[in-house]
Formats: sequence, C-alpha cells, structure tokens
Amino acid sequence: MSRSRAALAAALVLISVTAITVTGAMAADYPAPKEGDWIAKDFKFHTGETMPELKLHYTTIGEPSGQPVLVLHGSGGSAANMLTPTFAGELFGPGQALDASKYYIILPDSVGHGKSSKPSDGLKTAFPNMITRTWSMRSTASLRKGSASSICGL
Repeated sequence: MSRSRAALAAALVLISVTAITVTGAMAADYPAPKEGDWIAKDFKFHTGETMPELKLHYTTIGEPSGQPVLVLHGSGGSAANMLTPTFAGELFGPGQALDASKYYIILPDSVGHGKSSKPSDGLKTAFPNMITRTWSMRSTASLRKGSASSICGL
C-alpha cells in the first residue's frame, strides 16, 4: 500500500513539474516585458484638484518601432493581470493576434491601480472619483500633441 502511495505521489510531482514547465514555455514565447513610469508634474484634474506628481506606470512588450497598440485593463486590475499565460501567452507570441514582433504593446496601469498614483499618494479624500479622473487623463492626453510618443518613447 505504501509503495502505491509513493508511486502516486511521484506521479503527481512529475505532472506538476511538467505543467509548470509547459506554462512557463507558453509565457516565454513573447519578448520580455519592460516597465516604466511617466510623471506629470503639477497635474490638474478637471475637477480643479492638483497633484504635485502624478505617476502613470506602464509595461511594454515589443520594440518601439512596431505598430503601437494600447491595451487597457478593467477597472479593478493592472497591467500585471494581462501578463499571464492565458492572456499574453495567447496574444503576444509569434503569429498570434498581437504578435509582439510586429506590434509595440503598451499596457498602462490606470491611475489608482497597479503601480500608478493612488489617492494615498497626495490628495487623499480630495482625490477625484475614478470615472472623472480617467476621463480627465484621457482628455488631457489627447490634447497634448504627441503625448503617447513622449510617454512610451515612440
């Protein structure tokens, strides 16, 4: 009885190691992600509040010479959520929909999420609500000529 349990345990370990190796191989099919931060000094929200420094953290995959693609996460996530084998492993590899050898993939952390600025970084309870903050960032970025280029080095 103990030999069969030992054999079963060994088989489970072998299956686990194989699963980890296969998962790691899928994730390694696209270029290594690179992280960066863009800092806006004295950022003024459309609500009137000003933050001395607003940090927008981002992750990129591929080379800046590729066609830029901006991929946004859901309201409760971060760019890190999109670097899983089931997302990045299915989209960013050779021949896949967003092949990182053709596209420059930009994954920003929205303000208030991931490694971007959060309410505790400055305005605390005066930090504008999430919806108006997001629209303010989008409006401000779209008004600045070449802002995507200057943020991600395009």
